[in-house]
Amino acid sequence: MQAALLFIISLPLPAEPTVKLDAIDQKILDLLQEDADQQGAEIAAKVGLSTTPCWRRVQRLKESGVIKKSVALVDAQMINVGVTVFVSVRTSTHTQEWFENFKATIQVMPEVVEFYRMSGEIDYLLRVVVPDIAAYDRVYKKLIASNHLCDISSSFAMEEIKFTTALPLTYAR
Repeated sequence: MQAALLFIISLPLPAEPTVKLDAIDQKILDLLQEDADQQGAEIAAKVGLSTTPCWRRVQRLKESGVIKKSVALVDAQMINVGVTVFVSVRTSTHTQEWFENFKATIQVMPEVVEFYRMSGEIDYLLRVVVPDIAAYDRVYKKLIASNHLCDISSSFAMEEIKFTTALPLTYAR
């Protein structure tokens, strides 16, 4: 099984920048988003710094929260969860209590890898990974059994055309 190490990046919101990122910081982030296994000396050479100042910059990016954590990207096909389902959820109940119950349900479902509150016609969007339709049906049944939902609509991804975890750094300030 092949896995890659990744830094997950969290950039400050434009209205409240907490960290100033110069061109070198952006280059370091680009390199780490591409391959977080790179050694400090290798990164330093690519950005034109010596090892210690480069290491200090990486540490500052971690301490400030720009770099949130390092994770391994695992190949979904290799671990038998190659079916991706996008689940649109609508509810007629918008109380905090309902949301907390729904959130608790989602948090304990490992098949749900992303969970968003949306604007527009749907209230929540989930990205679910499973091995097959039968496994998704079990996830679906857990969702409808534990929460009052107005509507659930599922769309199965036929082909993954683009997938990246690298964030665009052109907007960083």
